[in-house]
Amino acid sequence: MGINLATFVGATQVRRMVLGDADVQPTSQQLEQMKELVRQAMHDGAVGVSTSLMYAPAPYAKTEEIIALAAESAPFGGIYATHMRNESNSILESIDEALRIGREAHIPVEIWHLKVAGKNNWGRMPEVVAKINQARAEGADVAADTYAYTAWFNDFSAFIPQWAHDGGTAKMVERLKDPTTRERIRKDMLTPSNDWDNEWQEIPGPESILICVVRNPKLLPLQGKRLSEVAKLWNKDPMDTLFDLLIEDNGDTSVAVFGMSEPDVTLALQQPWVAINNDSSGASPEGLLGQEHPHPRAYGTFPHILRKYVREEKKLSLEDAIRKFSSLPAQRMRLTDRGVLKEGMWADVVVFDPATVRDLATFENPNQLSEGMEYVLVNGVAVIDGGKMTGKLPGKVLRGAGYIQSGAK
Repeated sequence: MGINLATFVGATQVRRMVLGDADVQPTSQQLEQMKELVRQAMHDGAVGVSTSLMYAPAPYAKTEEIIALAAESAPFGGIYATHMRNESNSILESIDEALRIGREAHIPVEIWHLKVAGKNNWGRMPEVVAKINQARAEGADVAADTYAYTAWFNDFSAFIPQWAHDGGTAKMVERLKDPTTRERIRKDMLTPSNDWDNEWQEIPGPESILICVVRNPKLLPLQGKRLSEVAKLWNKDPMDTLFDLLIEDNGDTSVAVFGMSEPDVTLALQQPWVAINNDSSGASPEGLLGQEHPHPRAYGTFPHILRKYVREEKKLSLEDAIRKFSSLPAQRMRLTDRGVLKEGMWADVVVFDPATVRDLATFENPNQLSEGMEYVLVNGVAVIDGGKMTGKLPGKVLRGAGYIQSGAK
């Protein structure tokens, strides 16, 4: 590999192994099976337990189930990392849930891509920051990260109410095809609610949804278009366009959603306990991946922060940005031999010119590599030399403390 890779065990994957995609609760015996899977994963070297509680079947998991799974990770030095249950109207309640999981499972908490979603919640980041600061002051080991763009990127199917996902994606598509159920879905999406993260209510309009990645080759011309444009092309109402696109793509479309405010993004970025994450899968301007239309963060996250927030807007010092890229995340991940330049540490080193480094990827044209990263060393080996890829693959699989314990058995 060209990079170092550590992995969490996903609570949703554990749930799927035992319960499938159904909206059901585990019996005590099934919960024991799930806990055993977490223990096995920690012995295999996982660094913690993660959740993405907005995406079915994860929302079907009660808090107590997550506490039970996270608690299995804690003795092995694991952390609990979460895409919270709700990032909009009920964000404070979601933070409370994450804090409770940390407290009762005796495990540190990392809130992934801290945000305040939805036009009705813009300006609420000070409340969120105050709540987390208070928890930290009271002794909670809680921190967060951000990718610092005003659009998120997720499954288009996340717009569909959680009950309609019961049984998996194929069942959801069937429900969209059924006129009666489709009407119920439409009604739910048009009704403001604090009970689920209703993304339709969070956006200014269909122009705020950018179609990014489709799986059906026939739909490839729609990549890079807004939902409002597709609705005009198809001569349909925007919500019907959303439903029909999901049907045509078997529910597997990915979108960028412009649902955050710049002041909220900036305030989160500036917190001393917020590290930087990328939150995108691998991307490439070439080959199969080059046919996709990813979020620009896939290419630009770190240079974007150096250009925009450090150099141009001076919202962060260069030193603080580097700390958020390196030592802070290494510290959160318990990687004690990485993250700082020091004798005896692994040489993961980036050499760049702070005056010229910049991102080129945009929402309109995302498949563009950033400029200005002159040298990148992974474990002491140059993977970028003079701005060019070397083809070397010195990356390692990084394993959590549980891996060492299992080896000693």
